[in-house]
Amino acid sequence: MTERLSILLQQAHVFWTSPAVLYQLVILAVAVGITLLLRNNLAPRLEAMAEITGTRQWQHLLSRSGQRLLVPLSLLLWVMIGRGVMIASGLESQLLNLVIPLLLSLAGIRLVVYLLRKGFPVTPALKAWENIISLSVWTLVALHLLGILPPILQLLDSLAVDFGDARISLLYVLKLMLLIALMMALAFWLSALIDRRMQKSPYVTPGLQVALAKFSRFFLLTLAILLSLNLVGIDLTTLTVFGGALGVGLGFGLQRITSNFISGFILILDRSIKPGDVVTIGESFGWVQELRARYIVVRNRDGVDTLIPNENVITNEVINWSYADRNIRLRIQVEISYDDDPEQAMALMREAASVSPRALMEPPPVVNLVEFGDNGILLELRVWIADPEAGVGSVRSAINLAIWRAFKEARITIPYPQRDLHIKTPLPRQE
Repeated sequence: MTERLSILLQQAHVFWTSPAVLYQLVILAVAVGITLLLRNNLAPRLEAMAEITGTRQWQHLLSRSGQRLLVPLSLLLWVMIGRGVMIASGLESQLLNLVIPLLLSLAGIRLVVYLLRKGFPVTPALKAWENIISLSVWTLVALHLLGILPPILQLLDSLAVDFGDARISLLYVLKLMLLIALMMALAFWLSALIDRRMQKSPYVTPGLQVALAKFSRFFLLTLAILLSLNLVGIDLTTLTVFGGALGVGLGFGLQRITSNFISGFILILDRSIKPGDVVTIGESFGWVQELRARYIVVRNRDGVDTLIPNENVITNEVINWSYADRNIRLRIQVEISYDDDPEQAMALMREAASVSPRALMEPPPVVNLVEFGDNGILLELRVWIADPEAGVGSVRSAINLAIWRAFKEARITIPYPQRDLHIKTPLPRQE
């Protein structure tokens, strides 16, 4: 064993110290240097081109793709030029012949991973996963080209455990995990693509968009897992026992979760609540931000998001202020003295309704004499607004202030609460 190892080390020393290999290493070093210079000069320009507002989609795609392919394609170009020089000089170029397919595979993998990533929102975590996936796939390709991959696969397959008639190896587990990861990534990409297409369609309502997006994602993820299990050789008929156990679990332990999930689909399909609606659920008032699989998100005027389970929305009373019409009517009551003219006061109240830009003039504001109260005549102004999600306090405050000013100028009195006390018989005088 020691003698064989020494022979291999001697052969490696002879290979790496030969003039042809030294020339190839110099070519690689020059290619790396030129590529670094090009990247430092061109990468900022490509980034600026991609960030320009109004850039067409194909221009944005080309600039982003150029950023990812700049390094491998530049290396590939200079390595191929160096390889041509070596061949023209009659020298061997085994090292360059090995580097060229590695660079081609690196460029192709980075481009494919970037195109698949277009279906997801760009986040730092996503970029990190993109780099991990690219490096992992490229490492497998490199090991395959170097001829090292088959022995590694044999070693992983030898690490196995027998469960009855089934044999589970480390290679089997890694294949299953890799297939599930790839299939789920493809499922997420397809569902995001479907979601974007539906959002651009003018013929699909927002509620139906959410329903189709949820259904497509659930269907594609389930299909991805089943296909992955089938590709690694797992008989899907053996999952019937697991399906029965899962049904029992859903019936007992996961009852509330299942109820919320099904209630979410009911809310989407019957379109009783959709994103943008102004609702009151219990003591929560606000407008619907999102419809999720388990809950809906309601944001109030203070900017606080309340997560309400779908089951509560289905089983409890819900006030949807914008179900058929977003317009709502405000009632503002004011009392005036019996000594004042109610018709004059009613005219001033109608004029005061126009001080708020949110008050609608169609239908027009209406003032009614409601009743003759104990303290004065009760008048009521009824005015419509079209944006209840912005709140009603500002409208009510502006109109009340305008009424107070108008009454003060017209000398119309808003009476204080008063009581008349009548003494029928005098109290006995105490000495």
